[in-house]
Amino acid sequence: MSEQLSSDRTRVAVIGVGYLGRFHALIYSRMPEVDLIGVVDIDHNRARAVAAEVGCASHGRVGDLIGRVDAVSVVVPTTAHLEAAAPLLSRGIHVLLEKPIAPSLADGAELVRLSQAHGATLQIGHVERFNAGVMALAQRIRSPLYIEAQRMGGFVERATDVDVVSDLMIHDIDIILSLVDAEICGISAVGASVLTEHVDIANARLEFANGTVANVVASRVSDKTTRRIRVFQPKSYLSLDFVSQIIDIASPCSVDGAARPEIVRERIQVEPIKPLDLELAEFIRGIREGQPPLVDGRTGLKALEVALDVRARIAASSEIGCLVK
Repeated sequence: MSEQLSSDRTRVAVIGVGYLGRFHALIYSRMPEVDLIGVVDIDHNRARAVAAEVGCASHGRVGDLIGRVDAVSVVVPTTAHLEAAAPLLSRGIHVLLEKPIAPSLADGAELVRLSQAHGATLQIGHVERFNAGVMALAQRIRSPLYIEAQRMGGFVERATDVDVVSDLMIHDIDIILSLVDAEICGISAVGASVLTEHVDIANARLEFANGTVANVVASRVSDKTTRRIRVFQPKSYLSLDFVSQIIDIASPCSVDGAARPEIVRERIQVEPIKPLDLELAEFIRGIREGQPPLVDGRTGLKALEVALDVRARIAASSEIGCLVK
């Protein structure tokens, strides 16, 4: 756990100001407790443009930030996470690292080691944990028996460098791991490439040691956007629509004189929030107060471990399919 910051304002920078990184910079620039010191990007023109937009300096190298910042958002391609974040963590600088934590377990484990060795917060950007609907759903979960998650949508050109498991499914893997208090004891998965050289649609079945089963579907080649999670648990069924932020609950209620309970249905309209705004606010609050993040490095590493296992199972199932044709 990091020490509480004594300064009235936290000095922050953003590394990587492409599509998502620009939003990090914009949000930080509006926080009264933050001084946005600068932005870094290998595309110097883009760095200068975003810097002008948010009113800070632009830099071409991560090293330019050393000694000038307390915390950094790292929003670069996953393959560059270790290279970008390691120099910061090794100097005790707090890091919010976009998901997934790394391309490999070895890189992820090294980032976790550095954060612990140098007392720096490492928060992983699993932004769906800060979705208002997810937080409201989690408060109502008790001993889930079966979970079904669907995350499907149209093709997005900027995500072509990764497969759908790392791009989309890992969100639901992380959510499911947070809801089930047990270790995974079995994984099976299938998937297919449709528009890219990577897997674009995938299905995974996760089996937990306590008997819970989760079925996860992710697609980036669907004509309709679907973001839904359903949870079956003793005496209740819950369903969250991420898009509408509506939770539907069905549970039994005893009726005097009746042979069986009556099913009572409840619909909850969750007040929407901007998850990225809340995620960054919690990152800053946590490091200022010396509190651990909701999604720390070890949590991000566990989600990566499961995602990599799913990818391996998909690869194995594809090889078997080729052999039997």
